[in-house]
Amino acid sequence: MPAPEKDLAIAAREVRKKYPATGKEQPPALDGFELGVPRGTVHGLLGPNGAGKTTAVRIMATLLEFDHGTVRVAGHDVVREGRQVRRRIGLVGQYAAVDEELSGRQNLVMFARLSRLAPPAARRRAEELLERFDLAETGSKRVSAYSGGMRRRLDLAAGLIVAPEILFVDEPTAGLDPAGRREVWKAIRGLVQGGTTVLLTTQYLEEADQLADHISMLARGRVVAGGTPGELKARVGNDWLELVPRAEADIPRIGAIAAPWAVGGDIHIAQGRVRVPVVDRTHALLGVAAALRDDGIVLDDLLIRSPTLDEVFIHLTGTTATGHAHTGESDLPTDQSQGVPA
Repeated sequence: MPAPEKDLAIAAREVRKKYPATGKEQPPALDGFELGVPRGTVHGLLGPNGAGKTTAVRIMATLLEFDHGTVRVAGHDVVREGRQVRRRIGLVGQYAAVDEELSGRQNLVMFARLSRLAPPAARRRAEELLERFDLAETGSKRVSAYSGGMRRRLDLAAGLIVAPEILFVDEPTAGLDPAGRREVWKAIRGLVQGGTTVLLTTQYLEEADQLADHISMLARGRVVAGGTPGELKARVGNDWLELVPRAEADIPRIGAIAAPWAVGGDIHIAQGRVRVPVVDRTHALLGVAAALRDDGIVLDDLLIRSPTLDEVFIHLTGTTATGHAHTGESDLPTDQSQGVPA
């Protein structure tokens, strides 16, 4: 049951936005976008480039006008009460906004002064944030010497100068290595423990799975599915069988044999493996194994695992979360290259 609107940090209803045409007719960036984010949670907005994630964030942050619908942030209408909204939010964009020639401490003091804090208060706030984001020991170093993860943590700290109720974080780990991503994830979890509501846009399935209490999946400018990570995974079967044949030529036959046990007859083939979403893992495992044995097919491996969010996204939209059409041959992307604004 959806939370009452008074309990929501963000409430968007029937939002539509179309950019002016520059040549051939373009579809709307948002087309009936709906979102409800309870206070004190991390909400993941998940979708490929072009799905409308960044457009939605810019509208909710009062940076972009829209054509139709209503948006309330921190209890205030973003059109009529934009000033009240801006007093209660922070925004961290896809690319670091800090000055590389200044130290981390100098950057935070500068942002605090721009937020109209007096010099002593600005210095105190900078020290608090350096400590909070594990940057105290490197606060005197130039940002040009920071790692990617350190820069993004500094960016998050800058977004919290005025302790916002709600923080919009757009693609927080784009281009970071695994260690840098883990650093940023830890920082975001700390924000929520402190009471901040976080709206996180990402095209990284692992990121949404790690951080979000609730996920909204975007495709073509609207939310196509929503729920907890566990609820969304259950939409394509509680478990997946993964079969690795000894002879790759057996893959088509394995797919045909396993199809009766697959949710919606949905079979995924990639990298010499056949992946099958199932509801009753024991029944499916025994049935598929017996059928393969009777057909004389030998497997090198047979395992049961939970579905991934990428498989959920493919099942619901026909594309991967990075925006590639699903062909049945590559549904688990291994490349997590840096994206561009949606």
